[in-house]
Amino acid sequence: MQRLFDFLAEQDFVAAKHARQVLEQSFTVLESFPFSCRKATPENPFLRELVIGFGNAGYVALFEVEDTKTVTILAVRHQREDDYY
Repeated sequence: MQRLFDFLAEQDFVAAKHARQVLEQSFTVLESFPFSCRKATPENPFLRELVIGFGNAGYVALFEVEDTKTVTILAVRHQREDDYY
């Protein structure tokens, strides 16, 4: 999260603060509906991706459903990053 914030803050600090708020608000959906997000791989139904719109692109958060009360966010990437798959 800090890496994403720092990168955007170099260009536009206000946008970086807004992006951080959007990301944090988007994560709240995982509290109630983690299985509404798309599967990251067909082999593991507990490994999921949350697509978060922001501007012309957005972010993708990779997370794992650990149990009925725990979701672990493993990574967050901007969709326009060079190594985004």
